[in-house]
Amino acid sequence: MRSFIAAIQFLTVLPLPARFQSGEEELRRSVVFFPVVGLLIGLAAVALDRGISLLLPPLPASVIVVMSLLAVSGGLHIDGLADTADGFLSARPRERILEIMKDSRTGPMGVMAIVCVVCLKISLLASLSDIPRQSAVFLMPLAGRCALVAGAVALPYARADGGLGAVFGRDRSWFESAWAIAALAVVACALTGVRGLVTTGICAGMIGIVSLWSRQKIGGFTGDTLGATCEITEMAPALVAAACGHGRWLS
Repeated sequence: MRSFIAAIQFLTVLPLPARFQSGEEELRRSVVFFPVVGLLIGLAAVALDRGISLLLPPLPASVIVVMSLLAVSGGLHIDGLADTADGFLSARPRERILEIMKDSRTGPMGVMAIVCVVCLKISLLASLSDIPRQSAVFLMPLAGRCALVAGAVALPYARADGGLGAVFGRDRSWFESAWAIAALAVVACALTGVRGLVTTGICAGMIGIVSLWSRQKIGGFTGDTLGATCEITEMAPALVAAACGHGRWLS
C-alpha cells in the first residue's frame, strides 16, 4: 500500500497527508504501480473531457485536456522533455550533455520540443470524434506511465553522481517492463480492439527509439530522459486513433 501511495505522490500533484510521505525504498518499489496511476489519471481526464466538451468546441476542449495532463504531474515530464532536447540536440560530448540537462534553464531546443509535442497532442485530439477521442484521452496517460517503467528497465542509470532518476535504476526487472506493456495492451485492446495492438506496438517503438538515442548520447537513462519518453509515448494513442480515422484502416 505504501508503494502505491509513493507512486501517486511521485506521478501526481495530489496533496496527501504528511503521514503518507514515502521514503526512497517505497519510491523504488512503486514503479510496478505506475500503470495503475496512469489508469486513474486517464479516468479523471476522460471525465474532464466529457464535461468540457459539452461547453466548448473540440479545439479549446483539447487544449484544456492537454493542459490538465501536463498539470497533473506538475510539469515534471514535460520539463524532462525540454532538458533532454536541450542536451541531445546540442551536438556536445556526453559529459557536457549531462551538464546541460541538469541546468534548470530551458534553451531554444527545449522550447521547440515542448511546442511540437503539445501542439501535436492538441491537434490529434481535436481531430477525433467522441468515442475514439475518449479512448485516446484514457489511454494517453496510461501509455506515458507504462513508458516510464519500460524506459527505466531498458537502460542503466547514466549519472555517476546520482539524481532524481537514480532510485529507479536499482534492482529493476524485465518482469516490470513486461507487466507495464501487457497492461497497456490489455486495456487498449479492450477499448479499441485490434487497434489496441497497433497502439501498443507504436508505444513500444517510441520507447525503443528514445532508449536507443539515450544509450547513444549518454549511455543510459536519467530522470529527464524518462520524462521525455513519457511525453513522446503519450502521443501514440491519439496518433493511432487519428491515423485510423483519416485513412479508414483498421476501422
